[in-house]
Amino acid sequence: MKRISSGSVTSPKGFRSGAATCGLKEKGAMDVALILSDYDCSGAGVFTRNEVVAAPVIVDRQTLADDPTKLRGVVANAGIANACTGPKGLEACKRMQELAAGCAGCAPDQMLVLSTGVIGVQLDLDKIAVGIEHACRHLSENNGKDTARAIMTTDTRPKHTAVSVDLPGGKVTIGGIAKGSGMIHPNMATMLAVLTTDAAVAAEELDGMLRSAVDRSFHRITIDGDTSTNDTVLILANGASGVELNDDALKTAFQEALDSICIELAQAIVRDGEGASKFIALQVCGARTQDEALSVARTIATSPLVKTAFAGGDPNWGRIVAAAGRANVSLNAESLALWIGSNINDDFQLVEDGIPLEYDESLAEAIFKGSEINIRLDLGLGQAGTTVWTCDLTHEYVSINADYRT
Repeated sequence: MKRISSGSVTSPKGFRSGAATCGLKEKGAMDVALILSDYDCSGAGVFTRNEVVAAPVIVDRQTLADDPTKLRGVVANAGIANACTGPKGLEACKRMQELAAGCAGCAPDQMLVLSTGVIGVQLDLDKIAVGIEHACRHLSENNGKDTARAIMTTDTRPKHTAVSVDLPGGKVTIGGIAKGSGMIHPNMATMLAVLTTDAAVAAEELDGMLRSAVDRSFHRITIDGDTSTNDTVLILANGASGVELNDDALKTAFQEALDSICIELAQAIVRDGEGASKFIALQVCGARTQDEALSVARTIATSPLVKTAFAGGDPNWGRIVAAAGRANVSLNAESLALWIGSNINDDFQLVEDGIPLEYDESLAEAIFKGSEINIRLDLGLGQAGTTVWTCDLTHEYVSINADYRT
């Protein structure tokens, strides 16, 4: 597997993209994106589990259920979420399909739709039409970075990547873009991601591979514990490489590459968390089951007290074990062990058998003041474990979200 420099959704063969400004965002920022394949694609999607969902989620679920084998692309807008917009919002979403299909020369139900931004505001279809037409006229294999920028909201930087994999039948490429910075929590988060590949993968198999990759990546991040109305991860496979995944070895190699892409994009979202100053990798091990490990990890990762301790560089380990104790998992406090680490000292133990060791407080503070922190909590109950990624909670997060609409 080889990382492609400045890779994106247009790195795989047969994909082009365009980005445009139509006035949905302030200050003339790009706010419309179009991703098209030169060939029909199989596709799959994973969506938010929020019970209040945006129009694009409704439309995409139905589009994929009707026929996931002849998709041609994705059209997206940022600035307005098209959520809680009723029948008019659904009509606007379908109109976006029609406008994008006109550019691609395909049927409307061959296009998927993404939106992100403010909830409860109707889309201006006149602006959207101008934006899609402009993006269509500027389709290129070199616009992946601009496409990633066009779907940003509070993100501070575009998120894009791609890898190539040499397989016995030839080389396949997987590319991706994502957006997300706040309202991030599993199942999934206020995030969008589009993945593309030139491998030939049947829709049903692609669906399973995507769900597996998402579970290892986007379902393992949290910034603030909020799950949005629009969260979507889509993948399109157009087979342009001519390489079919027709045996288990090929499927395994492809899955590993897909996992890698998704983990990289998921971690990029956390690193760009609203107001974040620290990236935290939180490992929980020694659990009876992975589900119990995940419950403990997510409880710690979403604790405001834990996250503010990270922000202040305060190695207040008591907040970590206290959060673990309220995760609705049966624990034995006397079995807990805790390590912290960084690129300076990656295995600094603070707690053993549930009580603190005699450690150098200044060394612990130095680790917590760093920009990347590793936490390992051993529950002492079994062999299962998992890792989640999160960030700290700073004053800047409050400032960003206190005036998001203004």
